[in-house]
Amino acid sequence: MKEFMLIFIGADYGELNLSPEEMQNQMNLWFQWIDKLKSQDIYVEGRALTSNGKVVSGETPVVTDGPFAEAKELVGGYFVVKAESLESAAKLASDFPDYNYGGKVEVREVMVIEQGA
Repeated sequence: MKEFMLIFIGADYGELNLSPEEMQNQMNLWFQWIDKLKSQDIYVEGRALTSNGKVVSGETPVVTDGPFAEAKELVGGYFVVKAESLESAAKLASDFPDYNYGGKVEVREVMVIEQGA
């Protein structure tokens, strides 16, 4: 099987003004999704990302603040999963908990690079 990254893009939860109960319910949906993927032995890893950071760009790298929540779309985290194809990996995103908040999932194959082969 190949590995694919599911990249989660959407609003920052802090910007959505969720109640504590809504936040807990949303997190429970995430935990259920992770448990489902683990039970199928296709979950490799995943992490959430904070909404603050730095952006490095240019031929002579310049560091600026960002990304900014005002952009309304942030990369909020990722999973690495195992699947037979890009299409089957994309189907795994059907349970993404944040679609109801306008979120989306970018699915990309993880490239295998062998050094000195």
